[in-house]
Amino acid sequence: MTSAIVQKQVNGYLPLLSSKQQILVLEMIKTLLNVESGEKRITKKQYNKEINDAVLRMDSGNSVTHQDAINELSSW
Repeated sequence: MTSAIVQKQVNGYLPLLSSKQQILVLEMIKTLLNVESGEKRITKKQYNKEINDAVLRMDSGNSVTHQDAINELSSW
């Protein structure tokens, strides 16, 4: 598939998406291109701290079930 065909298809589908979906697609494209969005990368130490904090929240019951997440996403 050529670049022109891909661009034409993207341009055709983009207006069919909601505003939230368009923003999501834009963020995915930026991620694929590794475009800086004003956010700095976190350190390995900070990453590990965030993971540990998340595990503590889950262990204390402060989490969302998979089904609840699916229900929330389906309401978008």
